[in-house]
Amino acid sequence: MDDQTPQPEKEETLRALDDLFVSACRYRTSPEFKQLIDFVAGFRFYSPYNAMLVHIQKPGANFVCPAYRWKREFGRNIKPGATPLIILQPMGPVMFVFDVSDTVAGPDAPPLPEGVTNPFKVRYGKIGSDLEWTIENAKRDGIEIITRKEGSQSAGSIMTVPWKGQKPLVFQTGIDKQKNPVYRNIPVQYRLLLNEDLSRESRYATLVHELGHLYCGHLGTPNRKWWPDRRGLNKTVKEFEAEAVSYLVCTRQEIETPSDSYLSGYLRDKPEIPPISPEAIMKAAGLIEQMGSGRMKMRKE
Repeated sequence: MDDQTPQPEKEETLRALDDLFVSACRYRTSPEFKQLIDFVAGFRFYSPYNAMLVHIQKPGANFVCPAYRWKREFGRNIKPGATPLIILQPMGPVMFVFDVSDTVAGPDAPPLPEGVTNPFKVRYGKIGSDLEWTIENAKRDGIEIITRKEGSQSAGSIMTVPWKGQKPLVFQTGIDKQKNPVYRNIPVQYRLLLNEDLSRESRYATLVHELGHLYCGHLGTPNRKWWPDRRGLNKTVKEFEAEAVSYLVCTRQEIETPSDSYLSGYLRDKPEIPPISPEAIMKAAGLIEQMGSGRMKMRKE
């Protein structure tokens, strides 16, 4: 929701989302959570947060989009009486979408592409520029990322650091009218260490895991509008949330990750998951995905 959305509409939207999150409380048993996280990991065409909203409302959904896209791109009409699903819309309140099962082919509809009929197909590849963009965009939040030899038993770590006396980070905020880059000095608040002996894919998975700790609020926050302050959680909750973030981001990027083994083992051996926040996990995963896709703007104070 943006600042131009009328207040009554904002309040109505927030109430609707609150109702959905009450429903999300059912994801407490291991089988239910595994179903949710596998769905979000494979549901790549919307953000993790929106994928979770879709799964809460229609766990069997396969591919969703607004009615106009079904008509324009696929030649399909919405079935009479079909119930729309609510997801968040960029720069607006909400958007109503329909699953493919709620559509019917029009007279000249082309065959559905594989992305619609089999969107959860597993593919594995190599990490591209996501690693470098994530490292660059981390600077805007005062995260200094250092790559060095850490030993075979250490993949990475993140910690808060006193900013006083630290050399500031230089972050490119954009380009001026003369097409010259514009930079801003950002005080260092966090230091994230990565083991340089890791492959690019493992380095990215580790980076995402450590950023997951930060953006889930495990180290606090400089501004509650940016991410929550959830210090005081026990170690099991923190590790589970960070592993879930890494699993989601890496799987959606088609990168194999050790988080798969961690989560699979935990969900196999324990009947219930720890008291995590699915909302924090999905928002953190969505933010980290954005960080890998290109240059981001400065945070609003």
